[in-house]
Amino acid sequence: MKTILSKTLKPTLLGFIAVALLLNWPGIGIAFEKVNQMSWGVAIKGYDTVAYHTEGRAVKGHSKYSHEWNDAKWHFSSAENRDLFAADPDRYAPKYGGY
Repeated sequence: MKTILSKTLKPTLLGFIAVALLLNWPGIGIAFEKVNQMSWGVAIKGYDTVAYHTEGRAVKGHSKYSHEWNDAKWHFSSAENRDLFAADPDRYAPKYGGY
């Protein structure tokens, strides 16, 4: 019984270790953007993240009120919301990058 367990346990353990190393190796593992964004770099599908906090609802932003932060472009429904976000993005950005 001892030999059967060790013959199956060793390859299994080595396999788990190999997979763990590959997933953590730079460039090999699964890569996520810092912020959930569309293919052209707009965060949270262009919605105004400040409006979620100030109006309590989803409001579509406009590209004319945009701000770049954390490798993404953020759209806002007004210059005021854009400026609020720019002053304190960690307060208004969605948790976990919006994923």
